[in-house]
Amino acid sequence: MGPGRLSPAVRAAVRQGTSVAVATGLYGISFGALSAVAGLSVGQTATLSLLLFSGGSQFALVGVVAAGGSPVAAVATSTLLGARNTLYGAVVAPLLGVRGWRRLAAAQLTIDESTAVAVAQREPAATRAGFWVTGLGVFALWNAFTLLGALAGDALGDPRAWGLDAAAGAAFLALVWPRLAARAAQVVAALAVGVTIALVPLTPPGVPVLGAAAAAIVAGLVAPSRAAEEGR
Repeated sequence: MGPGRLSPAVRAAVRQGTSVAVATGLYGISFGALSAVAGLSVGQTATLSLLLFSGGSQFALVGVVAAGGSPVAAVATSTLLGARNTLYGAVVAPLLGVRGWRRLAAAQLTIDESTAVAVAQREPAATRAGFWVTGLGVFALWNAFTLLGALAGDALGDPRAWGLDAAAGAAFLALVWPRLAARAAQVVAALAVGVTIALVPLTPPGVPVLGAAAAAIVAGLVAPSRAAEEGR
């Protein structure tokens, strides 16, 4: 079927996926620069982006490394953040219905953006188009701009002179802030902040982040149980 025969829903999904890919891809330059100034080489930064391909996990890993955390803490933190992609996979797999190597490709491209665009569509064809256009677009642009950011960051020198040492925290805040509208999310965030503040003077870099994540997980497990009890 040629482009002129695509349904309006598919064309809308393609436009939406393309715009999301461009916006997200451009953000990759920030990760590349932060990774370079944190001490990773250009090659390491590019490889990390290609293989891990999860913005939140990548920023978390680089943030722990920049703070002097151990490799174990860095990997553990990024893994915790990347675990959400497993849940996304359970959502999009039935929608895509792919097998073989396409299933592997879909797994690599299952991220926040591709999942959001896919589930927002009302037609199966539009769902598939939205997922693949967004996923492939973000993958290509994110890695391209990550490389550019790494090359630029390597030439910038001391990140404190440009304020880049604070950029990772600002980026995380920008990602999390829109999700704090609900009261439950605010309570969990406050709990995580409290745990982090308590652990910072007592534990090595990276451990407070793990503690905050553990606190959030426990809160998420306890909240449904209390809701169920109240409903009885």
